[in-house]
Amino acid sequence: MTTVLLVRHGLTATTGHVLTGWMPGIPLDDRGRAQAAALAARLAPLRLDAIVSSPLERCLQTAAAIADGRDGQQVITDDRVGECRYGDWTGRPLKKLATERLWRVVQAHPSAVTFPGPDGESMPDMQHRAVAAVRDWNARLGQHATYLICSHGDVIKAIVADSLGLHLDQCQRIQADPCSLTVIRYTPLRPFLVRMNDKGGEVDDLMPRAGRQGADGAASVRDSDAAIGGGSGGAAVKADGPRGQGGYGGAGSPPMSGGIPGGRPPGSHSPLGNEELDRGRKDALNGAAAVPASAAPSNPAAPSAPSVSSARQQSADTRG
Repeated sequence: MTTVLLVRHGLTATTGHVLTGWMPGIPLDDRGRAQAAALAARLAPLRLDAIVSSPLERCLQTAAAIADGRDGQQVITDDRVGECRYGDWTGRPLKKLATERLWRVVQAHPSAVTFPGPDGESMPDMQHRAVAAVRDWNARLGQHATYLICSHGDVIKAIVADSLGLHLDQCQRIQADPCSLTVIRYTPLRPFLVRMNDKGGEVDDLMPRAGRQGADGAASVRDSDAAIGGGSGGAAVKADGPRGQGGYGGAGSPPMSGGIPGGRPPGSHSPLGNEELDRGRKDALNGAAAVPASAAPSNPAAPSAPSVSSARQQSADTRG
């Protein structure tokens, strides 16, 4: 069985209020560097057969912190685990994007979404390349390998959905906070999701937050929105970021941390507190046509193959 550790990059100054996508020059801020260092310390006892990273600076810095002190272990870049290409949405405030018609499609039917502009990518294509990268690295490194991929929120959510056999439309039920750890173990029969959105056992993101009710006292509609681009994981959003806008990256993002708390249980010898870890998506959308879905779910017959199945998911019909 091959074990892959999926790590989202640490916090940046724009995390949670700007959809940065492939914008260059977005490094970790002080909080993100501290997160990366803390995660590196947690992972230090665990041997990693490879450290693979998105080529974007925030991921490279996070991965480098993990590689530091590992006898010169190098970080390998792979564009296939890079951020989704958001096209004309890149660099825009999430607060403004949330008012566009396409936003609701991203939330409810991501398999039907192609981001606008010549550089916009479909979410199924993003999932396809990311899952293909994982399968490829699994085959390269072998069935006994444990390795790490540092990537982005939407990418990690798409990989997790595939591992669970979920349609891409269900990926918005998954959360990947900054510098969180998600672990998938790939076996000959099926993948096992061992951990998800593990941040070391903190409970800050579970605390009640103000500013998330409508005028009538009811929960805000945006409480149901997923954090596009990953969100800030409950961390305070800097500068003019939207505050209390639960569900699209603000400080009030819905708490969905599902990780196993950090720390070692009695008798455990795993540095991650889990002994098993050591052993083992043509509708018109805003005037633009959606690209047919091309993501492939996991092939349970051959989960360790170097490429994903050519079977394509059907696009969700968003007309009715």
